[in-house]
Amino acid sequence: MAIEAQEIETLIRAKFPDAQITITDLAGDGNHWAAEVIDESFRGQNRVQQQRAVYAALKEQMSGSNGALHALALTTKAPD
Repeated sequence: MAIEAQEIETLIRAKFPDAQITITDLAGDGNHWAAEVIDESFRGQNRVQQQRAVYAALKEQMSGSNGALHALALTTKAPD
């Protein structure tokens, strides 16, 4: 079952309510996504810490072979 962009954004926004979030369907199949998340809470964190925080928000959808979200290219940063 494919996941919709809005669902990915909703899951991320639940943890990062003030973030600027851009979701892109890379393959047009609803399975391969890119997300850019820009949030003040990332300031002072390295990229691994930032990305772990976002992946934690998506854990349920990414777990196991039956997870709805199969691939996510993730870019994170604090606002300029």
